Amino acid sequence: MSLSAKEMIARAKTLVIKVGSSILTGEKGTKFREDWMVSLSEDIFKIRKNGDGGDRRLLLVSSGAIALGRRALSLGARSLKLDEAQAAAAAGQIHLSRLWHEIFDRHGVKVAQILLTPDDTENRRRYLNARATLQRLMAWGALPIINENDTVATQEIRYGDNDRLAARVAVMMEADCLLLLSSVEGFFSADPRISKDAELIDEIAEITGETEKAAGEAGDDLSRGGMKAKLLAAKIVMPAGCSMIVADGRVDHPITAILEGAPCTRFPSRASGAKARKRWIAGTLSPKGALHLDEGAAAALRQGRSLLPAGVRRVEGAFSRGDSVLIVGEKGQEIGRGLADYPSEEAARIAGHKSDAFRAILNYDGPDEMIHRDNLVLTEDGKIKERMG
Repeated sequence: MSLSAKEMIARAKTLVIKVGSSILTGEKGTKFREDWMVSLSEDIFKIRKNGDGGDRRLLLVSSGAIALGRRALSLGARSLKLDEAQAAAAAGQIHLSRLWHEIFDRHGVKVAQILLTPDDTENRRRYLNARATLQRLMAWGALPIINENDTVATQEIRYGDNDRLAARVAVMMEADCLLLLSSVEGFFSADPRISKDAELIDEIAEITGETEKAAGEAGDDLSRGGMKAKLLAAKIVMPAGCSMIVADGRVDHPITAILEGAPCTRFPSRASGAKARKRWIAGTLSPKGALHLDEGAAAALRQGRSLLPAGVRRVEGAFSRGDSVLIVGEKGQEIGRGLADYPSEEAARIAGHKSDAFRAILNYDGPDEMIHRDNLVLTEDGKIKERMG
């Protein structure tokens, strides 16, 4: 039985919320809707707590830098060239960050600005750095506010959109739900601006050719997404175990409205995020090296613990931080695979040592783990044996 939008949000331990420029600036893009931003902040503050009393991990993907830059620099509504749009984003990002800071500060919520490009979610080293930064911010109780780094983007600033950026962030952070606040109530059977027979679709469990045919283009110059981009976002998150909701973000308190039954379109994921990540680590990535363990370390892994350098006898191969490596037992058999927290040269230097010796060996304080349990999968005969952690 499918979950309602309210249940998707309520059950999400990690929730990514995306708001677009057309929501922040109104349909004509002439006035920034600060009162609406306040209403959204109140919604976010209310849902920060999980039902079990713990903090829900929340991330906000916010467009609006170029739109704010237009206003700050008195550029009007004319079409901008690439370098002009980049300059407008540079001017507008300061104002956007200030607005969010002031609004969330009323609730005692600290915010942090993160600017990403698609490369940051695809390049392995950048991916790990971005993921680690976001995890640390949320562990400290801060709300990451993410935007595309339009000041250095090239084609992305013309053809990209924050729907897909939000989807990539959702996958990177293993989110349970992605909420896209749109300028329409959800996904329609046809373009509602053109067809009077267009009907809102409550749920899309599978994206078919007919679904893609029904998707229109972006509604205006401020919104680069449109329904096609939202379908692409769904294609990114659904296989990774993350459900998605497209809902009307124009109303005040948009999340409260959804929780109270406002119309929307749900894209439920039938996959398990943990299983999808296990398959990716165990079967998709090609190992670049191997870590040979003693029996004590192997036993700790079977108990669901991380791999510590103290239990590593030998490092084989040349690999970088974030590369896939084999985990080998005392008899030379593969017992797991994981993503290395250290490059091979440094891994070899700290192998067999406890964490209190790392600074003296490496001249910096690195992670305690050689492979964190979240990035490790036990295998047997090349097949996944069990989930770690």
